[in-house]
Parts: sequence; C-alpha cells; structure tokens
Amino acid sequence: MTDATSVNAASDVLSQYALKTESKKSNELGQNQFMELMIAQLNNQSPLEPQDNSEFVAQLAQFSSVEGIDKLNQSVESMASQFRSNQALQASAMVGRNVLVQSSVGQLEAGGTLGGVIEVPSSTSALSVSILNSNGELVRRIDLGQQAAGDLRFEWDGTNSKGETMPAGTYSIRAEARYGAESQQLNAYMAANVDSVSISNTGGIVLNLAGRGSALLSDVKEIL
Repeated sequence: MTDATSVNAASDVLSQYALKTESKKSNELGQNQFMELMIAQLNNQSPLEPQDNSEFVAQLAQFSSVEGIDKLNQSVESMASQFRSNQALQASAMVGRNVLVQSSVGQLEAGGTLGGVIEVPSSTSALSVSILNSNGELVRRIDLGQQAAGDLRFEWDGTNSKGETMPAGTYSIRAEARYGAESQQLNAYMAANVDSVSISNTGGIVLNLAGRGSALLSDVKEIL
C-alpha cells in the first residue's frame, strides 16, 4: 500500500466521521435558556406573593449543578470524539493488509495455500479440520491429533485427499475437537484482505473485507 493510498484512506474515514458528528442534533435545554426562564419567572412573579428566598437559592444551586454536568459531558464527549478519530486513523492504515477474523470461509488463490487459526478452548484428544468446496462436498480432512488449549495455526496446501491440486475459489473450514465421547465444533479465524474502512451509525469502525462482507475492528484477532 502506497503512502498516497494510506493518506486517502485516512482522509475518507475522517470525512465520514466529521459528517456523522455534524449530523448530531441536541434538544436539551441550554444554560442561556435556563437563565432566561429564571429571569422571566422573577419578572412575572406576583408582588403580593414573591418567590421564597430559599426556593430561589435552590434554583440557583440546581443551575450550577446543571452547568457543571454540562461541562463534564462536553469534556467526556470531546475525549470520546478524539479517541474515535484516532481509531479511524489507525484503522485506515489497515487498508490493503490481511487480518484474521472469525469465519468458516477462506479464499484459496491459484497455486497457493489456505490457512488460519483454530481456537481450542481446552485440551483435546483429537482435532481435525475438514475442507469443503462451494457445494459442501468434503475435499480434504486434516487430522491434527492431540492438542493443548490455545490458538492453533493450520495450513491447507490446496490439494484433495488424492493429492490433486484444487482450483482457486472459496472453501469452507470446519474444525472439530474430540472431548470424551462427543465432538465439538470450534471457532476458526481466517485471513481476509481489508478493502476499505468505514464508520457505522453507532460510531464503530467497520472493516470492509474482500469477498467476505464486513467486520468490526474489535472482531479482528490479528493483523498479518
């Protein structure tokens, strides 16, 4: 990825962020309106029944509290905005790179291999990875034997059970572990290329993956 591409990606993400920030509208009562209401209340009070001093002091105290909370909210929002902006800039640098995301689908390139990571929750006596084509047919089964808990990397060389090279395309991965008399399907993380980065309506950073849809930045297990 060239520096120009990185700069353009960062600019696009920040532009999205700015538009979403500007689109936010507030219908809350501001401090100026609060003061205007208080003054109007004083101007229109009955001379025969003036406002009680203690009540007026209580309203002033309430105004002071509201003003303090408003300033605190502004500070927190400013910090959150800066944090999201930094996240967007960092995410834009991922355009053109591969990331590991939870998925049961992988892309085999011509003459290449297909690999990923299997999340093993606890030690298993037998672990296997099944490779299936787009029709759901079993292409290859890889026995990985006994494995300890943790992240296990695996790689398929692109051949079927007969040693024949399979065509490029999309293949499904199914990892299964043996626990006693039962088998449990495990989570697999596959590599995907980041085409672009965008910001969701909720402010989250979204990675748009080549041929794989999208994933949140928080879903990325590893940057390759």
